This record gives sequence, structure tokens and C-alpha cells, in this order.
Amino acid sequence: MKIGVLALQGDFAEHISMLKRIGVNTVEVRLPEHLNFLDGLIIPGGESTTIGKLAVAYGLMEPLKEFGRQHAMWGTCAGAIFLSKDVSREQPLLGLMDIKVQRNAFGRQVDSFETDLEIDELMKATGTEHPYHAVFIRAPLIESVHGDAKILSALEDGRIVAAQEGHLLATSFHPELTNDTRFHEYFVSLAS
Repeated sequence: MKIGVLALQGDFAEHISMLKRIGVNTVEVRLPEHLNFLDGLIIPGGESTTIGKLAVAYGLMEPLKEFGRQHAMWGTCAGAIFLSKDVSREQPLLGLMDIKVQRNAFGRQVDSFETDLEIDELMKATGTEHPYHAVFIRAPLIESVHGDAKILSALEDGRIVAAQEGHLLATSFHPELTNDTRFHEYFVSLAS
């Protein structure tokens, strides 16, 4: 098993550290050839417009789209934006997940928060019963899911914060900023 982490911008080092904690080989992906022989790819949080512009500059857009059609891919925070088909503005997107995302939906940096989430799919896959403690930092919101995409988790008020479409995963929050490895374990299971 080898999982890549898109290392153009954002908190890719934290994802790599989390993957190493669960014994997964990792690769920093900066060029198209870095995608070779990977089982899955994580697109980290950061700034989605910057990630998109750098992906264009490094010739990664088409290779990433092709990779995501065949392999597991997970976008956290800005990565979820980059994976989506619609963000109601012009910016480079992979357009792989049939979700609409609203950028910075919860407000500014000072409006960042943490909360516990009930994520049935995650608890079933990992054989655990306790909720997942999620960290939201200038987080996007998954406004809607379409087609084969499904909701994995929502806040108490119904706002969607995690979705899955087959082997594609999107979270509004930052699992790499916690000590809980369950989301990374779940993603690795999708990549297997």
C-alpha cells in the first residue's frame, strides 16, 4: 500500500505523519510522475485557489483527474473544494465529486471550531463506537450532494461536512490535526 499526499501547498506534512503512524508508505506528490504506482491520494487543506493554480502550473490537472477516476482520492478542507464539481465561482477544480461546496462557509479564522461528529460509516469500518472529534478551520461546507455521492456526516443543524462517492471522499474538517487515525484508516480501506 502506497498513498500519495499532494504537496503543492497546505498541511501535507501532517497527513504524511498520520499515514506513517498507521504504517502506510507515503509519497509527496508534486509532479505527474509522482502519481505512478500509488494506491490513493490525499489532497490536504490549505488554500484551494492556490492549490488549483499550482496544479495547473505543474501540469497536474489532467493526471490528477485521470488518477481520481481510477483510484481512491480524499480531499480535506481546501482539498474537498478542489475535488468538487461546483463552488459557485471560477477557479481550477478537478470536478471529480458530484458535490457543491461553499468556501469559508463558517466564517473567518476566528470562527474556527471543534465538535464531535457521529459518523456511522467510520464507526462501522473501524469497529468503534465513540464519536469523531473534528477540527474546522476556515472550513468549507458541502452544500449539496448529487448523483452517486452520499452524506457521511452532518452537523446537528443538518449542514453537510463529509461526503463519499465511491472511492472519493471529502471532509470539511482536518482529521490530520487530531490524534484519531480512524479517518486515515478508512481512506486506506477505500484505497485497498
